Amino acid sequence: MELKGEVREFIYQNEINAYSIALFETPEEEITIVGYLPFVEQGDSLKITGDYVEHKEYGLQFKVITFEKLIPETLSALQKFLANGKIKGVGPSIAKRIVDEFEENTINVIRYDPYKLAEIRGITKQKAKDIAESFMQNHDMWQIVSFLSKFNIGVEYAKRVYEKLGVDSIQKIEQNPYILIEITKGIDFKQIDLMAMKVGINPESSERIESAIKYALIKTSYNGNSCVIKNNLIEFVRNLLGVNEEIIEDNIINLKVKEEIIIEKREGMEWIYLSSFYKIEEEIAYRINKIQTSKNSKKIKNIDTQLKKIEKDSNIELSEKQIEAIKEINENNVLIITGGPGTGKTTIIKTIIDLYEQKGKKVVLAAPTGRAAKKMTEATGKEASTLHRLLCIGKLDDEGIYNKENTYQGEPIDADVVVIDELSMVDMFLMNYLLNSIYQGTKLILVGDVDQLPSVGPGAVLKNCIDSGTIKTVYLDKIFRQAAKSKIILNAHRVNKGEPFLDKNDIANETNQDFFYIKYKTQEEVLQEVISLCTGRLQNFGDFDFFQNIQILTPTKKGMLGTKRLNKELQAYLNPNTGKLPEKSNLGVIYRVGDRIMQIKNNYDMTWEKPKKYSEKEYGSGVFNGEFGTITKIDNKEKTLEIKFDDDKEATYEFSELDQIEHSYAITIHKAQRK
Repeated sequence: MELKGEVREFIYQNEINAYSIALFETPEEEITIVGYLPFVEQGDSLKITGDYVEHKEYGLQFKVITFEKLIPETLSALQKFLANGKIKGVGPSIAKRIVDEFEENTINVIRYDPYKLAEIRGITKQKAKDIAESFMQNHDMWQIVSFLSKFNIGVEYAKRVYEKLGVDSIQKIEQNPYILIEITKGIDFKQIDLMAMKVGINPESSERIESAIKYALIKTSYNGNSCVIKNNLIEFVRNLLGVNEEIIEDNIINLKVKEEIIIEKREGMEWIYLSSFYKIEEEIAYRINKIQTSKNSKKIKNIDTQLKKIEKDSNIELSEKQIEAIKEINENNVLIITGGPGTGKTTIIKTIIDLYEQKGKKVVLAAPTGRAAKKMTEATGKEASTLHRLLCIGKLDDEGIYNKENTYQGEPIDADVVVIDELSMVDMFLMNYLLNSIYQGTKLILVGDVDQLPSVGPGAVLKNCIDSGTIKTVYLDKIFRQAAKSKIILNAHRVNKGEPFLDKNDIANETNQDFFYIKYKTQEEVLQEVISLCTGRLQNFGDFDFFQNIQILTPTKKGMLGTKRLNKELQAYLNPNTGKLPEKSNLGVIYRVGDRIMQIKNNYDMTWEKPKKYSEKEYGSGVFNGEFGTITKIDNKEKTLEIKFDDDKEATYEFSELDQIEHSYAITIHKAQRK
């Protein structure tokens, strides 16, 4: 639908991405509009395109997909428009004089014959020129939105494009459409490439080849890589563009000369980085070294005596390795503690807290995810926060990788000792933020299991730090007696050593078994076994209700044992449609009330409410990648779906937003690490 009207009032506007809620007056009525409205001010006249949606709390709203700014049609509206403060040198009195003088011809005079403005009292020729230039600057900003919509680039990117390219954004894009690749995340290269071919760009031009190279480097970062082997890069670009390798080689050299990429030779191969990625890795190394070599001002004297006192007070007996780790912390400003499950990492952290807090030192705990922070709090008895909350990182970059330009200096952490758990999940951007926030003299303890999955974002921080050999590292390899009762832990260590699982004879007489290895030769047999286990058999071994206690993990999305097939099969058995449950089909997937789902995108604008123990409700916004919940309501009339998340948040999704969720009866192992 298309509507014309005026923005009467903003109820809410996000300063970073311009997501807005506003009152919009049409000739017939006043409505609430929601969506991305960059460059829009109160009083602006717009032609908006979108659809009506029903919000469960706020009622009927119009969701804006795109919009076009209009020149006001009435003289009073035109006067108000000129006086809104956006046009340099024009206030209410000057605006009134201009409109009184030129009436309906006002805009044409400003755009095409601005020196006529100097005929008005209070406007010099220079001021007339300034008014015209300011008006055109604003006018160019408006055009970006409708221009980008032609290429299916969302309104939310308009502000970023303008900030990067300036007032002549459209001209720059028309001259070289490939510049959009670096500005907007997830854009389809082939679509931009097709547009470029239509405007006559040479298929072998440097603009095209260089953009494809940088696109490939950006794309590989989505898979966790900060660099790529040169030969693999050339092969990808050759298949993408259909050009020969010599041209690609020449453009790699051009990008290197312009310092847009870095080529590093190691292990007999050439690795290629985007310069910004390489500089971040350099910065991480520099800052770790700086913290390491600063004065050890937090060193505790008589450490042996202090440790014996803690052992006695806490009724624990530290192993030689644990004592070694704690003494190394005392001797070094940066230390890595690594080891598999059950090797005593948590006991070390608890002892560190006791040791330093008894000396009046402040210890701060953090982890990369909410779940990891919660586990850290439960294990140590001391509050741990997420790294994002500790560093005060919000939505600083729409591309989801914080600040690629590396200009953020970090929110300084007020602590004597900082302990970061689950470091294997930390990517290079987050690590750089952390190091930017550590005072010299603060002790930094990095804890993690190098055998766990690497971070979702680019960089294998924990592994690279250990492999560098420059950071003191304590390896924990002894499984403690209590942990050894768990066959999960024992088998995890056996796998890392290349040994087979404990067989049936090893575990047959054990009680409280927590590990079963069931072997089949065909995928069909495995599928039926999974269904059987999830639909009742596991309840023979404990109170295992699927929706409360069971999660299926698989390495892949595709195939008979991938998430797509497993989710479909498990939904049919565990939450079948009895003919009474409302459903909604989206992209070939059927959602129904009672389904387990997972959020798969960060949505900073999604509003939610949560019941509170001592108050009516808590309200907030933000639902993030990896959060789990259950569908509680589907309203096909209002086109909404309600989800209650596992932390009791309740959010309402419009049907148009269902690409943000997927079933979570089965999830990939990579997704599980974000849980």
